[in-house]
Amino acid sequence: MAELDHIHIRDLRLRCVIGLYEWERKEKQDVIVNITIHADLTAAGRSDNLDDTVDYKAIKKEIITFVEGSGFNLVEALAEGIADICLGNEKVMGCEVTVDKPGALRFARSVAVEISRERRR
Repeated sequence: MAELDHIHIRDLRLRCVIGLYEWERKEKQDVIVNITIHADLTAAGRSDNLDDTVDYKAIKKEIITFVEGSGFNLVEALAEGIADICLGNEKVMGCEVTVDKPGALRFARSVAVEISRERRR
């Protein structure tokens, strides 16, 4: 993925039901999502046309709808679903997704899961 260009969506703050314990499933909790999208942005850089790039606003909207309506036990499963949304865009060749769950551990600011996924060739 190093030869591709990157689009970063940083610090997307959302709320969802996430966790294994009964008390975690009663109310939505904060999660912070960071995404790096890998794509070839050469055509967009030359044309200055939205049709030639990854519509990251559309991806963000789909992620918001997905996360806020989700109810996963594991942060890993939430991250996997977000990666699937990114890879659902034909221009996206790969992505890294980090999901932070603030306050998940006592004495720690946050716990985060980071995954990397590539489009299957």
